[in-house]
Formats: sequence, structure tokens, C-alpha cells
Amino acid sequence: MEEFVNWLNDMIWSQALIYLCLGAGLFYSITTRFLQVRHLKDMIRLMFDGKSSDAGVSSFQALSIALSGRVGTGNIAGVATAIAYGGPGAIFWMWVMAFLGSATGFIEATLGQVYKTTRNGQFRGGPAYFIEKGLKAKWYAVLFAVVTVIATGVLLPGVQANSIASGMNTAFGTNPWITGIFLAIILGLIIFGGVKRIANVAQVVVPFMAFGYILVALLIVFLNISELPGMIALIFQSAFGTDAAFGGILGAAIMWGVKRGIYSNEAGQGTAPHAAAAAEVSHPAKQGIVQAFSVYVDTLFVCSATAFMILITGMYNVEPEGMNPIVNKLGAVEPGPIYTQNAVEAVLPGFGAPFVAIALLFFAFTTIMAYYYMAETNLAYLNNRVRRVWTEYALKLVMMGMVIYGSVKSAKLAWTLGDIGVGSMAWLNIIAILLLTKPALRVLKDYERQKREGLDPVFDPKVAGVEDADFWEHEYNNRSKNGVELKKSGT
Repeated sequence: MEEFVNWLNDMIWSQALIYLCLGAGLFYSITTRFLQVRHLKDMIRLMFDGKSSDAGVSSFQALSIALSGRVGTGNIAGVATAIAYGGPGAIFWMWVMAFLGSATGFIEATLGQVYKTTRNGQFRGGPAYFIEKGLKAKWYAVLFAVVTVIATGVLLPGVQANSIASGMNTAFGTNPWITGIFLAIILGLIIFGGVKRIANVAQVVVPFMAFGYILVALLIVFLNISELPGMIALIFQSAFGTDAAFGGILGAAIMWGVKRGIYSNEAGQGTAPHAAAAAEVSHPAKQGIVQAFSVYVDTLFVCSATAFMILITGMYNVEPEGMNPIVNKLGAVEPGPIYTQNAVEAVLPGFGAPFVAIALLFFAFTTIMAYYYMAETNLAYLNNRVRRVWTEYALKLVMMGMVIYGSVKSAKLAWTLGDIGVGSMAWLNIIAILLLTKPALRVLKDYERQKREGLDPVFDPKVAGVEDADFWEHEYNNRSKNGVELKKSGT
């Protein structure tokens, strides 16, 4: 079984997917004229723009849900894995992936808004929805929905739960079974409350956990400030193969940097459009720009915080696959949260293990919440004509079961299954958004035109030249005329 899982993972994560993700990011950076730089001010402003409604959440709540998915175990364990197998240079390629992926993130989130719909009184959207409406490929949309339900509902929760259980066991000696059962119970209390409860939890927890983590990282760097120039130089030299020790693993640095970058920031994976579609905004590009910024938050801020703590303290191993170890400072340990725990312990004895365990608890648990939302959204798509309530309950119970299962399984198997889920979604989503490039760029052009005219952009698909945007053609105008009640963020 394990051999088959590894073979399937190698097939999905071939060089072709690496090049596809990099190529898509570069293509959209050029075609949007590097909107990730030009609209940086709008990213900050729009983050707090808009209010929630009975059907949708606010821009900030949608950002929080998306960040719940992006900021997870990949930001701690994933960064450690990238360093372990690709060397310090992998961090540079994670940065590159974030910069280019920000443009990809804009495109997919914008498409999620353009082709969203209202189901059971709530906004729903995502790749399955824009594939059906934009590409007129029902079979393709169903395929994506099925893959996403399996990936986010079955394969991916185990990765997050495994990291939490590992961190708790290292820090407090907590039995993984106890951790798994506890997580499953708390998850059940939240997901049985629906998307509004998920949004309300996320908007409080996500900013708190991200800022707290970054502050501790800044403290670690400050206490080792003399090592900072050498660490930065090491990252860049290793990234381009000019460092003597890491010159022979340039390919591994690129592959693991891109691979873990995609896993962490999820640009192009097709997860963020689900949260983006739930936002109550007047123009799809507004939420696209906000989601582009979430890629920066994930990688340039949170992933960099982990990388800096690990590298500046020297608490890491570099053991490229199929090669002898290049660096071995931690002994025979499996790459993961223990790298960061040792890094913090080296500077703040007695604080490292508990801190990382608690950080993982917040990071990974909110990601599991986001996975449920994505799985439920795609299940709602599959149940389009008939709402099968039993399938919704089954999904909740399966996810709770996978959280327990992932907590007690080996980390390597959990990560491999997670990679299969991420890679499968990425293949299907990137191909779809490439085929829908034209309407996405028309939406951006319409937004920028209205901004130049001094207007607060409001989307009219006919003016923008976008077809089959049913919600915007009919329902949005009716809701505006009828004065849909908007609520302050957080209500």
C-alpha cells in the first residue's frame, strides 16, 4: 500500500507540475502587469472593506477563512521539510513562489467571485462552479468537486492533526490518541455550527496566531542579530548553487521550495476561491486583490518567520533524498515541528516545545476548519439538485474520524497523502484557470477602469464583457435594489 501511495505521489508531483505552477505564476504576473506590486495599497485597504450579509461574509472574514487554509502545518513542519530536503536555498524559492503565486491567487479568487451562486441562502463558489459556468464542462467540474471532497475531507486533515499530535507529544507528553479525540470533539462543535461559526472563529484566531508567532520569531532573530547577514547570504547562495556545501542540490532546492511553497500558500491549488466566493463585495476583483495579499501573509511573513528561526540558530539537518547528509545538527530526527522547537529552545530554554506545540494547535486546527468548509462547498455542488442531508453529516463524521486517524499515523504517510490531495487539486485547478484567463483579465481591466474614473467599482458583467456570471447579472442587482441588510464584520 505504501509503495503505491509513494508511486502515485511521484506521478502527480512530477517536474511537470512544478513547471506548471511556476509558469502559471509568471504568466499571470506578466498579463496582470504585476498587480501584486501595483495594487499593494488596495490589498491593505480592501481587506477591511465591505460588511457581511445574511448570504455572505465580510472581506476580512473571507480573508480569515482563506488564511485559515493557507496558514497551517506547512508554515512550521513544511518549512522544516523544505530545508531538510532542499537546503536553505529552498526558502528563496518559496519566496519566489509566493510572489508569482500572488498573481495566480488573484485570478482564481476573482473567478470564484465572478461565477458564484446562492445555495440555501448562502454564497457558494469555487473551481467546480467556475469550471461548469465558465468552461461549460460539467464532467470536469464534477471531477474537481469529487477530488476536492476526498482531498480536503479525507487526505489533508490527517497532515494537520498529525503535526498537532506530534507537537503536543514532544512538549507535554500527551498521548496522540488523546490529542486526536480532543481535536475531533472541538472540530465537531464548530463545523456543526455552519460557515458563519467558522468565519467568526477564524477572524479572531487567525490574526492572533499569526502576529504572536511573528513576534516570537522577531525576538529570536533580534537575539541572534549578528548571524542575520550570514543567514541571508546562505539562503541566496544556496538558492543559486554558489554555496560550496549546497551547490550540488540546486534542483532539490527549487523542487522542494516550489512544492512546499504551493502546499503552504495554496496559490493555484483551488482552495482559496471557495472562501473568496463567500465574500459580500461589489466587484469580484476586490476579493481577488485581498486574496492575493493572503499569499504574502502566508509565505513572506509566517513561513519566513519559521525559516529565520531555524536557520539563524542552526537547528536543522539537510539530508537530500538519495544522498548522504550535508548538515546534521539535530541527529536522527524526522523533519517537522521539532526543528522549530529546537530553534526556540536554543534561545529561550523551556519555551520552545510548548510554544511550537501551541502555535501548531492554532495553525493546523484552523486549517482543518477551512478544509471542512471547502469539502462542504463541493459536496453542496455535487448535491445541486437534491440536498442529501445525510451526506453532510457523513462528511462531518468522516473528517472527525480522519483527525483521530491522522493523529496516530506516521508523519511521512500523512504528508504523502496530503501531497497527493494538494497535487491533484492543483493540476485540475491550474488548467481550468488558464482556460479562463480572458474573463479574469477582463474583470481586472473593468476594476482598474472604474478606479481611474474615481468610482467605487461595481461589477456589471455586460459592461466588462463577461458571460454567464448569473449572480451578477440578475441577483446582485435585485439584492441592491431591495436593500440587502449588511452587518458589521464579526456579527
